[in-house]
Amino acid sequence: MNGSPVLIPPIERHLDANHALHPDNLWIRIVRFSLGIVVLVALMQKTFDATLPGNDVDVVQLFSEFTVQSNLAVGLVLIASAAWPRAQLPAWWDHVFGALVVYLVMTGLIYVVLVAPPDEPWWSLDMYWPQLVHHRLAPLAVALDWLVVTRTVRGPWWRPLIWLGYPAAFLVFSWVRGSIDGWYVYDFLDPTVDGGWSAMLLVIAQVLVAFLVVALLVHVAGNRRAALAAGPPRR
Repeated sequence: MNGSPVLIPPIERHLDANHALHPDNLWIRIVRFSLGIVVLVALMQKTFDATLPGNDVDVVQLFSEFTVQSNLAVGLVLIASAAWPRAQLPAWWDHVFGALVVYLVMTGLIYVVLVAPPDEPWWSLDMYWPQLVHHRLAPLAVALDWLVVTRTVRGPWWRPLIWLGYPAAFLVFSWVRGSIDGWYVYDFLDPTVDGGWSAMLLVIAQVLVAFLVVALLVHVAGNRRAALAAGPPRR
């Protein structure tokens, strides 16, 4: 594929397949742009609905949610990834994308396990459409992007620990906010519910372990995807 853009490090293996899946290819940029727009439009719908009388959250509370913050970041990153060639984006761009994959996958999992109504099947698509976008479509799409689109940048072994920085900061923020105004973003973060701090901390420990496991899987998958294009690391 003569004249195709290069990645740094360059593509060295499976040339045809990796050029076909190059992030600068038009079809990939269209998919990324379209998904980014859908994610942001869904967020605009949530924001508008939060201004209506009788809604269970206001706009400030809405933007205190992990789901909203991570989807806002994903929407902007997808649009930027579509708008600029990969060579014009910084080397750390793939690491940020990987972090967002972790956050979106965990958003989907936490919704199914801890947030969704008890009678809602995990496979259900019968839900408020912005929730469908933010908890079903976006997590699946960015995970597939991470696994499919050509990458050559590898992450160091400690990358998953860096990715956990934002969830840890969000946890502290949620507790501080809740202690001030009594409103907690999610019920499982509320130490005033049945079981108190001990029950809540047990759930939080399980969530953090799940975050670490997902971060490790995403990290390994990203490095394996890079190896398919750039080959094994040079010694």
